[in-house]
Amino acid sequence: MNGTTRLIKSEPEGSRIIVGDARVLLKELPSENFRCCITSPPYWGTRDYRVEGQIGSEEYLPDYLTNLGDVFKEVKRVLTNDGLLWLNLGDTYTSGDRNRRAPDKKNPARAMDYRPPTPEGLKPKDLIGVPWRVAFYLQERGWYLRSDIIWYKPNCQPESVKDRPTHAHEYIFMFSKSEKYFYDYDAMQEVAGPNGKPRNKRTVWRLKTVAFPGAHFATFPPGLIEPCISASTEPGDSVLDPFFGSGTVGEVCLKFNRKFVGIELNDEYASIAKRRLGWE
Repeated sequence: MNGTTRLIKSEPEGSRIIVGDARVLLKELPSENFRCCITSPPYWGTRDYRVEGQIGSEEYLPDYLTNLGDVFKEVKRVLTNDGLLWLNLGDTYTSGDRNRRAPDKKNPARAMDYRPPTPEGLKPKDLIGVPWRVAFYLQERGWYLRSDIIWYKPNCQPESVKDRPTHAHEYIFMFSKSEKYFYDYDAMQEVAGPNGKPRNKRTVWRLKTVAFPGAHFATFPPGLIEPCISASTEPGDSVLDPFFGSGTVGEVCLKFNRKFVGIELNDEYASIAKRRLGWE
């Protein structure tokens, strides 16, 4: 685990990006400081970011769950008692005990020099169910699992499969720290139907993935973050993202007059986020 940290910049007042391991840095943040956390951790066994200490490269699935559990234990501590956690995760299939993934012409970043072995109890070609395993793991550790949201991606990554449907969705789980929490119902109204009458937002969100210049991966779109910000924070509140990536959460926070702290292990991605936010 690499505990080396580097503060990129604080701008505007109260917002900052910190480079380092979330498992270390979260312990340094004050308790009950953030109104919500919105994040997308590295998915298990799907991409090698080539950074020492990266989560997602564990050989065994229980180790991945433990590492995420350590992160979200601290996230729970630093959230206000009425705070929410929005957690985006994608799934994967067993490797069939292949030890690498060949380069993909459509997505070269998917190439990997290692593949985790098939988890105990599963078979080659099984869908692992990683998002739900993480969700139940956190639920067992005190989080309230309040909603599962389907992010439908109409421009999903093509797959060369002929024995199952192409995977076109990911999950967003809404957790609360306490039984009662802040949730702006009015902010989650959507217009639907021929008469344009507002209704409560549904649990299937249709949004295209967004490529960001300089990033070697598809980032989640701002439109995925905006309803989470609107529903679980008020202007001036602080938002946490312990897996900051290219900085989408920070960009939306500044747009909506929220402060943020972003933690990112990969120095390259932190630099991309800095440029994205104009912090140069």
